Formats: sequence, C-alpha cells, structure tokens
Amino acid sequence: MKFVNYVKASYKELVKKVTWTPFKELQSLAITVMVASLIFAVVILAMDLAFENIMELVYRTLAH
Repeated sequence: MKFVNYVKASYKELVKKVTWTPFKELQSLAITVMVASLIFAVVILAMDLAFENIMELVYRTLAH
C-alpha cells in the first residue's frame, strides 16, 4: 500500500507542482550544450596531438 501511495503522490507532484521548461528553450539549451561539448572535444584533441608530437620529438632526440 505504501508503494501505491508513493506512486500516486509522485505522479501528482509531477503533474501539478513541477514547472517544465518550454520546448523552445529546451531546444536552445540542448544546442548550446552540444556546441560547447564539440568545442571542448576539439580543444582536448588539439592538446592530445600537441603532446603526442612533443613526446615523439623527445623520444627521437633521446634515442640518438
């Protein structure tokens, strides 16, 4: 019986008390997150490639 009351109360809260973000704003925020994630990924890629090249130069220098 406790579980049923919990589900009913949860449903009531979700339907009557929660304020949902409008769809247009949700789309805008999702696009912002995707663009920021893409920029972050490109920066990490550039750092990784730079570090790889630096380490390759160091290893080649030490090998000779």
